[in-house]
Amino acid sequence: MCQSQTPSTASNTSAASSPSQRVILKVGDQQITEAAFEQYIADLEAQQGPADLSRKKLGENYASLLMLSQIAQSQNLESSPEVKRQLAVDRTQILSNAEFAKLKAQATPTDKEISDYYNSHLDDYDLVEVKRIFIWSGDGSAKDHTLTPQQAKALAAAVRRAYTTGGDVDKVLRDTPHGKEDVMADTQPLTFQSGELPGAMNDQIFSLKEGEWKEFDNGDAFAFFHVVKRSRRQLSEVSPQIAKKVQSEKLREQLSDLKSKTGIWMDEAYFASKSPISPTSTEPASHQASSTTERGEK
Repeated sequence: MCQSQTPSTASNTSAASSPSQRVILKVGDQQITEAAFEQYIADLEAQQGPADLSRKKLGENYASLLMLSQIAQSQNLESSPEVKRQLAVDRTQILSNAEFAKLKAQATPTDKEISDYYNSHLDDYDLVEVKRIFIWSGDGSAKDHTLTPQQAKALAAAVRRAYTTGGDVDKVLRDTPHGKEDVMADTQPLTFQSGELPGAMNDQIFSLKEGEWKEFDNGDAFAFFHVVKRSRRQLSEVSPQIAKKVQSEKLREQLSDLKSKTGIWMDEAYFASKSPISPTSTEPASHQASSTTERGEK
């Protein structure tokens, strides 16, 4: 006589089946396999980022989504004007994202394009190692700055002389009495890439040679930048960031060309008269969520 499967045996049989065959969720007559559910989660995370819910909670949310969708179809809600309009918007967004993804893949730069960009923008990858000294003064009301303006000015002058004559700047700072918050001096050089320093300071610092220094005075503070070493990032280091930049530029050119060929017209008077609103899902590949699953539900 044939024995029936025990719950344990049935469970093991289910666990042994392939993800494409193993049913892990049922909603009415609809069966969802492990592979289908995992693909749903992958698609959802591609749109919204990594999920912060357990698989069980995601499954419960997905089951609710399917249940309500089935009920809506049974009530013929997809024929209502409002639902038709929303479905059309979703369809447009999905198609737009698909085309955008194709264009983005086509815009992937070649190794030669990356190398050519690097060689034509060498200055952008220049590095300087600098040691900085900051000297602050107080006006008598600030408890954290004990140097008077005259004392700060005198200390800055002593540092300036040491740099100019090749003296020991560290000794000047050690031998001049000052509060802990009055002076900040780097013990080790800091590395900056071109463009990382603010405004005109960046151009001035990167114009210096090794061993040269630059002083900045804003009235109540003195700053000295001493260039210890100059170098340049290698192509292998910056290839990923160059690839993104070149791809972005190529993609922008592709979209501009398509807009020109398609013949887009806008009523400037109308659009200029409207107040700005929050970003919507009309932008290609905006990765806005179209699922009704509550990702934030705990």
